[in-house]
Amino acid sequence: MTNIIPQADLTTKQIGPNGHPNTAIYLPALSSFYSTTIAKYKDPAYWDTSRMPEGFDKGLDGLDWLDKKNGYFYYKWSLYSAGHANIDIAKDDFKEAMIRERNREDSFILGDSGGFQIGKLVWEGDWKNPACPKAQKKREQVLSWMEAYMDYGMILDIPVWACKNPEAKAKIGIGSYQDAVDATIINNDYFIQNRIGRCKFLNVLQGSVYREADDWYSAMKKYCDPKQYPDTHFNGWAMGGQHVADPELALRRLVDIIHDGLLQQGKHDWVHFLGMGKLPWGCFLTDIQNAIRKYHNPDLTISMDSASPFLMVANGGIYVTLVTEDRGKWTTVMDGSVDDKKYSADTRLFSEILKESRGYTKFDESPISLRLKGKDVCVYKPGDLNRIGKEGKTSWDMLSYAFQMGHNVFAHIDSVQQAIDKYQTGGIYPSALIETETYLPDGVIGRELVDKVFAAKTREEAKEIITQYENYWGNLIGGRGNKGNKRRNSQTKFEDLFEVVQEPEVIEDDLSVELSEYDGNFDKNLENLENRS
Repeated sequence: MTNIIPQADLTTKQIGPNGHPNTAIYLPALSSFYSTTIAKYKDPAYWDTSRMPEGFDKGLDGLDWLDKKNGYFYYKWSLYSAGHANIDIAKDDFKEAMIRERNREDSFILGDSGGFQIGKLVWEGDWKNPACPKAQKKREQVLSWMEAYMDYGMILDIPVWACKNPEAKAKIGIGSYQDAVDATIINNDYFIQNRIGRCKFLNVLQGSVYREADDWYSAMKKYCDPKQYPDTHFNGWAMGGQHVADPELALRRLVDIIHDGLLQQGKHDWVHFLGMGKLPWGCFLTDIQNAIRKYHNPDLTISMDSASPFLMVANGGIYVTLVTEDRGKWTTVMDGSVDDKKYSADTRLFSEILKESRGYTKFDESPISLRLKGKDVCVYKPGDLNRIGKEGKTSWDMLSYAFQMGHNVFAHIDSVQQAIDKYQTGGIYPSALIETETYLPDGVIGRELVDKVFAAKTREEAKEIITQYENYWGNLIGGRGNKGNKRRNSQTKFEDLFEVVQEPEVIEDDLSVELSEYDGNFDKNLENLENRS
């Protein structure tokens, strides 16, 4: 018995701004490596068409989950970053067909602005100088790209962590927290003054500690104010920085937003949590969404995203199964995938080879994995030369990566959906939301406490409730691999998001970056991956 959800169910289980079931939306953070591979390999001149797996009756179009007609599974929702895209809309780019040519009625994409690229010193320029030509060109391109192709988009924020890099001052003009604030204000002003209304925008909240987060909100909240910007105000919020590491801070910020009149129905209907794909947080955000819909904005949608399905394959891993034991650790188990030339002629299901090779008994199939045989993934046999005329150590080619990424996307979507369903209707709870019952009033569960916060009549009453139960919120591990705690921060820990059964073979870090932050040179990526050891 597999774990597959029929296509129709995948559609109807998802929520939107109006009238859908009450669950937070998970957005796969689409890798441009994935979309480019699909597009590139549609060209018969680029590859041997016999490479197509027998079960791929829709060809590579079936890997596009946004394609309601042809996708091997259909899923409406995604996130895509301007930092991975060709943001010059004046130029045709066949490699971006999955984004540019999608049916807008059947799909939704939230655009990330590419602030990460600024923080990583990739988009150089003096960002705190509104007259800097390099920075201004990027502002113009990002806004135009968002308006052309995105349904919602995030403003071009400057992440606070950028100033910690000693080279940041020289390369991007950011040497302090205040520089990041000032530069983001410049970008916000530009978006407010030049947007044309084709895309709705989210006001991004940053800050690495409480003091910074509070100050950032105070500086940026005016951009969502319909009184100050009646026709051009931003249309919702994106939670970044410490907000996704600390559930207490997230609650406090939402309380402030509500009581400042900046989460109004029809004006601010979307809140996104950046880089968050954890199952307990999906349940927690669903509780928040339902409470806010009940008391403040019935059209609110809360979403979250992660690039994990793609990064797993970049590091040689694959999603295996979902674990949701009552009062246990809820996780999507991953394992090292199989990369071995001895399977190059094996006609068994790839999942059977995985189970045999890794020694586990359960594998949650997907509409992609059910179409894959061993030879479809481990394509190179001993002595085969790759596209650049060399014999590499890997049995995988680029399509091997794409196939497994497609499986992982389905598995992550399915995991989030199942986890929230069990939490909402099955009376089953992850330990992160229940194990600290001693911190809760007798007979009260977490969702009732969330409801109580947003039912409060005043800001002060709501925050008093949050403070009273801070030990409860502190049990929920955040998006930075850290239990909620206003006194500390940490970097993302892989182990907090996934249970590792067996450490996968790790591709060098630079190749992982190439997969997750596509640099536009597809053939160079191909050469690097096919020559990896």
